[in-house]
Amino acid sequence: MKQPNVADGVHVAGLDDIRVRPYGVLDGERLRRMSRDLSRHSLYSRFFSGTPSLPEAYLTALNAIDHWNHEALVALLDGEIIGVAEYVRDRAEPRRAELAVLVTDPWQRRGLARRMVVNLAELAERRGIREFDAEVILGNREAMLALGSGWPAVRARSEDGAARYSLPLPIPFPARAPVEPAALAVRRLARARPGEGANPGC
Repeated sequence: MKQPNVADGVHVAGLDDIRVRPYGVLDGERLRRMSRDLSRHSLYSRFFSGTPSLPEAYLTALNAIDHWNHEALVALLDGEIIGVAEYVRDRAEPRRAELAVLVTDPWQRRGLARRMVVNLAELAERRGIREFDAEVILGNREAMLALGSGWPAVRARSEDGAARYSLPLPIPFPARAPVEPAALAVRRLARARPGEGANPGC
């Protein structure tokens, strides 16, 4: 998705032009088209593996979300999805949930991920979630710095080539936390299958 040049006299889209809402049953094709604006680097950072487009298992899992134990927010511009932020509640510890964020390349480092994480965190809190877990590939310095800004007291632990974070809710500094990385990747979400993360007892 090319961003117009101000010199061309064309309106340059900003955050005020973007609508954030829950993922819907009619969003499947929009989600597929999101791959057009995702580099291999962004996809690798999100899914911890090389893939030329959004994996089918991921698309199927989002179409099965229950909006309680598994929630996903999408950011839309001109009817196209440019960002997805999701959580999956932990079955064994329902007060915890895995967090993952993916933003198309043209919209990275523009504050969109931060806005989506703040909105998602508010929903999660109302549903009894008190902590997000996030996993970032070592070397993704941008994502690690972003999490450190939003949660300055949190220290990551290294596990199997990734930095693992436990992020308490509410976010300590939601108004200024630059949670803007290309992707906060969670291995369990990357391998998600339909119904994964569901906890009917919650």
